[in-house]
Amino acid sequence: MATPKPSAERRRSLKAPVEGISELAASIHPTRLAACLDANLSVATLVQLQKSRRLQTRMAGLLLDSDINFNRSGWTPDLLLGHDPKRAAVLAGCIFHARSLIKLISKADVAVLIGHVGAEAQAFGIRHAAHAASTRVITDPHQLAQEIDDDGHACLGAWLDQASALDRSRVLLRLAVGTAADNPATEHRQAADRLFSLVLAQLAKETSAL
Repeated sequence: MATPKPSAERRRSLKAPVEGISELAASIHPTRLAACLDANLSVATLVQLQKSRRLQTRMAGLLLDSDINFNRSGWTPDLLLGHDPKRAAVLAGCIFHARSLIKLISKADVAVLIGHVGAEAQAFGIRHAAHAASTRVITDPHQLAQEIDDDGHACLGAWLDQASALDRSRVLLRLAVGTAADNPATEHRQAADRLFSLVLAQLAKETSAL
């Protein structure tokens, strides 16, 4: 008896994990790949390696903290729904420092801050000021932008610590090596769930609008 061909649905389910792994390999931050392979490799070389379909599965498996189950029925979207983790961190950081955003009223200072974090993230933080975590008021826009970046990434790291090793790695691998996501503090762990429930709601809204 001839072996029946898999249905279209079955073929899609088998294909999904491979496509997901390829997408992950292509989105790995070059610094993560360089740290794993060779720090002397140029960015151009790293990009070429990431584009190689033949090497993508091997690279993803090399960098992931847990084994990839190639036979599972599907490769679900990552925890950030495919959105840029750096932007998600900045959105969280703007809520974290919303009190400072509200106090920054000089047009010149606001322009400097927006140049770093973007007008959308600044407005997002102000809109959710009731959930601000930091009680400090930072008046220097350059320092505030750096604090937003650092604390936002730290909150992202704290939030991801609650996820499986695979789900955590799928997000962290898209960030550069050495961000504050690797070293969250107690204050970030206390704020992470609250902040990222708001960030995820925003990301989901953007995804549905596409």
